[in-house]
Amino acid sequence: MSISKVSSLLNDGYTKRHLWAWSMYDFANSGYTTVVITAIFNAYFVSVIAENVVWATFLWTSVLSISYLIVMIVGPILGAYIDVIGSRKKVLVILTIACASSTVFLSTAGRGDLWFAALLLVLSNTFFSLGENVIASYLPDLAKKESVGRVSGIGWAVGYFGGILTLALCLVVIFQLKGMGWEAEQYVPITLIITGLLFLFAALPTFLFLRDCEGKKVTKVSFSSVNKRFLDTLAQGRQLTDLHRFLLSTVFFQGGVQAVIALAAIYAQQVIGFNFTETILLIMVVNVTAALGAYIFGRLHDMLGHRNSLVIILCGWIGTTILAWLSEDRSSFWFAANLVGLLLGACQSNARAFVSVLTPATRQAEFFGLWGLSVKCASIVGPLTYGGLTWLTGGDHRNAILSLVVLFVIGLAILLTVDTERGMLAADRKY
Repeated sequence: MSISKVSSLLNDGYTKRHLWAWSMYDFANSGYTTVVITAIFNAYFVSVIAENVVWATFLWTSVLSISYLIVMIVGPILGAYIDVIGSRKKVLVILTIACASSTVFLSTAGRGDLWFAALLLVLSNTFFSLGENVIASYLPDLAKKESVGRVSGIGWAVGYFGGILTLALCLVVIFQLKGMGWEAEQYVPITLIITGLLFLFAALPTFLFLRDCEGKKVTKVSFSSVNKRFLDTLAQGRQLTDLHRFLLSTVFFQGGVQAVIALAAIYAQQVIGFNFTETILLIMVVNVTAALGAYIFGRLHDMLGHRNSLVIILCGWIGTTILAWLSEDRSSFWFAANLVGLLLGACQSNARAFVSVLTPATRQAEFFGLWGLSVKCASIVGPLTYGGLTWLTGGDHRNAILSLVVLFVIGLAILLTVDTERGMLAADRKY
C-alpha cells in the first residue's frame, strides 16, 4: 500500500509514521499472548508447575479469570482517569514496563510453585490487558470512520507477525537447548525472559512517535473527580443502546474466542496428540493465517459494513468449532486450526473497529475501558466454562469444545439486534 493510500485512511494530523508506531504496540504485545497464554507457558503451567493434576486446566483458566476480573473493575476507571489527565502515553509506558517485568519474573517459577506462578501470571496478564485497552483507544483518533476496519486490520496483522517473531526466537532457543540435553524446566523460563524483553523493546516506537490527541490536560487529579466522570459516563451511556448491545454480544462471542486463545495448545496436545514441536509449529502457522484474516477482513469490514462483516465471521466460527470437534486426525485438525486463524484475526480486528465508531469522541479511553470490561468478562466466561467442563467430565476436552458453539450462537443473536447507523449517530452527540 502506497504512502498516499495509507494517508487517505487517517485523520488530519496523522501520518504513516503514526500508524506504524501504533501498530508496533500490537507487534510488541502479541508476543506475550502467543508465548504465555497460547503456545508455551500454558502447557508448561499444566504439565510442569501443576504437575498434570486432573484440575490443572481448570486452575489455569481460573487464574486467568482472576486477572480478567481485576481488569473489568480497574479498566473503565483507568480510562476515566486517562480522559481527565489527557495523556494515554504515560499510563501505557507504566503498564508496558510492569507487564514486561512480571513476565521476566515469571521465569523463576518452577515445578510445584503454583501460588507464586499464579500471582505473577495474574499481574502480567492484568497489565497486558489494561495496556491493550489503552492502545485500542487511539484508533478513533487515528483512523477515519470509513476506514477503521482497514486501519484496525493493519494493526492486528502487524501484531500477529510480532507473535510469530517472538515465538520463532523462542523456538530456536528451545531446539538448541533441547539438543544440549536441557529439559522443559530449564528452557521454558528462558522463553519468558525473551518475551518480556522483546515486548519492551518493540514497544519503543510507540512511546517515541505516537502522540496523544490534543486536549485539556490537568496536573492534579483527585479520586472524586475521576469517580464522578466515570459515573457520569455510565449515566450518559444509557443513551448508547447499540453500543451496549454490542458490548453484551462481545461477552458471548469473545468468550468463545478467548477460550480458543487460552486453550488451543492444550487441546492440540491432549486430544489430537500433538507433541511440543508440532504444537509450536501449529501456533506459528495459525498466526500467519490470523494476520491474513485481520488484513483481508479489515478491508471487507469497510466494504460490507460493521455488523454484516462480523455476522459472517461469527457464522464461520460456529462452523469451524464444529469442524474442530469432529476432527480426529492431524490433517483435519490442521485444516480446522487454519480456519480458526483466519477467523481469529478477522474477529479481533473487526470488533475493535466496530466499537471505535460507536464510541463518543470525548470519552474514548473510558468507553474502550468498558469494551475491555466486556472482553475480559468474556475471557472469564469462555475459558472458565471450558475448563470447568473438562474437570467435571474427567478431562474430556472434545465435548467441552461444543460449549463454545453455544457462546458464538448467543453472541450472534444479540449482534443481529445492533443498528449500526443509529449507534453511530448516538456516538456523535455531545457527552
